[in-house]
Amino acid sequence: MHFYVLTLFPEMIRSCMETSIIGRAQDQNLICIEPVNIRDYTSEKHGHVDDYPYGGGAGMIMQAEPIVKAYRDLCRRTGKNLKAVYTSPQGKVFCQDTAKQFAECGDLVFLCGHYEGVDERALELMNAESYSIGDYVLTGGELPAMVMIDAVCRMVPGVLTNAGSPGTESFEDGLLEYPQYTRPEVCEGESVPEILLSGNHAKVEQWRREQSLKRTFERRPDLIDEGVLTKTDLAYLAGLGYRKKEG
Repeated sequence: MHFYVLTLFPEMIRSCMETSIIGRAQDQNLICIEPVNIRDYTSEKHGHVDDYPYGGGAGMIMQAEPIVKAYRDLCRRTGKNLKAVYTSPQGKVFCQDTAKQFAECGDLVFLCGHYEGVDERALELMNAESYSIGDYVLTGGELPAMVMIDAVCRMVPGVLTNAGSPGTESFEDGLLEYPQYTRPEVCEGESVPEILLSGNHAKVEQWRREQSLKRTFERRPDLIDEGVLTKTDLAYLAGLGYRKKEG
């Protein structure tokens, strides 16, 4: 799977995406992350890619022309009408389900904005969808793009060495993941829960499910009603004070 990142700072993408699991996946040709410098597509002799906004206002706006040229060059090079994603605080909130959908799309183009944003015509000509990683504003779109790429890459077969990992993590079943422990058995007087040392796999799975329910109820109660809950789950949650919403 190929990810193309339209950016003014290609080295920022390279420095962060060539290490750890994502870097190893690239070395194994499971994925390819290619930053594309938007400045390479400007016709302005000094390399400028921004200008003042029409109608006045603070800041500068990234121009549509070099962005669209870069995108169309990628489409010509790949022979595909590539799906474009614009990282913006105004976009739909990116979530685990979105990562799964993106993983099924094939190759993707991420557009990273800067300054006060990009000329709206660029988004229209690329048919770009806007996505956000949260309700806050960053200095540029590179960090959100890398967050989204990382989440999508984990869905690509072979990227994670433990094939079972994605299915047991937070949000996979609508709930947060249970707490995890490793050696030593006692750390500064704090012990690993005895159930995890019991060797009783059925009891361990029950404990993990209950801890997942408890953690979600305490930290993200908004997720509870969206999760797939059994009668046993509902009985346990009722003991914590949960009441299922009507309708």
